[in-house]
Order: sequence, then C-alpha cells, then structure tokens
Amino acid sequence: MAEVSAKRKAAKAVETLPDEATLDDAIEKLILLRKIERGLQQRESGEGIPQKEIEKRFGVSWQK
Repeated sequence: MAEVSAKRKAAKAVETLPDEATLDDAIEKLILLRKIERGLQQRESGEGIPQKEIEKRFGVSWQK
C-alpha cells in the first residue's frame, strides 16, 4: 500500500477543521499530527520509553 504524501495528509487535516477555524488552529493541528506521527515512528523503531519507565519518572499509573 502506497504512503499518503505529506501534502495530502495536511490537506485532509485542514479540511476537517470547522469553517471558523483560524490559521493558528490549522497550524496547531498539523503540529499535533506530526508529533503523533513521530511518536509512532519512535515506538516502531524501539526509540520510545516503556510505559513503566514513564510511570516511574512521573509518579503516575494508568492502570486501574
């Protein structure tokens, strides 16, 4: 399956914004999507930090 180009991803993200959205809103959404993409890439390549380590560093737990 072919990868979607960055231009198409950006256009699709901007199209989902409400009509009254500002340029700042669009930029923030694109930045957020890029950060999510980068995090997923890091996880896939083993660069991420294990959840247990995050919980230890921040003193939180996501388990019920």
